[in-house]
Amino acid sequence: LDPKAAVEAGVQAERLGYDSLWMADHFIHGVDGGILEGWTTLSVLAGRTSRIQLGTIHMSDAFRQPSLTAKMTSTLDALSDGRFIFFFDAGWGLDEQRAYGYPDRPASERLERLDESLDLITQLWSGATVNYAGKHFHTMDAVCLPKPVRRPPIWLGEVRDDAYLDIIGRYADGWNSVPVSPQQFGERWAKVAAACTRAGRDPDALTRSLEIQILIAPTRSAVREILEECAALPISPRIPANATIVNYLRASPADAPPLPEDVASHWLIGTPDEVHSQLEAYAHEGVSHLMLWFADFPSHDGMRLFADEVMPRWRA
Repeated sequence: LDPKAAVEAGVQAERLGYDSLWMADHFIHGVDGGILEGWTTLSVLAGRTSRIQLGTIHMSDAFRQPSLTAKMTSTLDALSDGRFIFFFDAGWGLDEQRAYGYPDRPASERLERLDESLDLITQLWSGATVNYAGKHFHTMDAVCLPKPVRRPPIWLGEVRDDAYLDIIGRYADGWNSVPVSPQQFGERWAKVAAACTRAGRDPDALTRSLEIQILIAPTRSAVREILEECAALPISPRIPANATIVNYLRASPADAPPLPEDVASHWLIGTPDEVHSQLEAYAHEGVSHLMLWFADFPSHDGMRLFADEVMPRWRA
């Protein structure tokens, strides 16, 4: 894990015309647990970029009091001239919460706290003095200045249960799905749209986002070479698709048949034309925004190829 390489990739993404940069809000990740602290890294990127929007994927309510979250987000939005997107989450990574000494809380309590946090944060963003007396959080004469340049768009992710859908329906300006097939995305989005309608809000006003891994190369043989490099990496139980890739490569000749479904539904993979075709299926189900995790990082080749060959068609 090279911190400078991560920052330089973000700077390069802006140069290539990407619209947004996202940093994970995790303490432990991958095979060895190594990951940069997202908020610190995003602050560095705010100073190294000028146009691209910035967000955490996703900022955990479990790690901070909402009053602190309001202060952090308003400060970054002010420092970045209004480029911050507030992607918020109840905090579902129990392993890392236990590892770092955060208390376990049942899902119902985490959703109660998320709802209350969003209420308090949006009040503090107004710049007014806030006295808040909730079930979980309290403030006394709290002021959050400077205010955000704009009210940061609130994004929420996934579809868990009716209580969470209710929160999405009332608060979300954007909704993001983890990697799923186009059909699964459409099914989940239908539930989100219904929740917005119940809350008296227009579902079409929401940004509909998909985060997904991508492996793009000029030719199929180049794709296979990168796949083989991925397969040579240590296999993490957090990334079960890696094991499937290994088995696929062992069993298939160079002119391999289509990837197994459990890989294909969690990756954009292939040549620019093939990736574009896959994206058309997602667009048909309502996807309007992409968060791409490039499999060939720290190389910028995939990021550059997508920007040159696929991005213009996606935007069109």
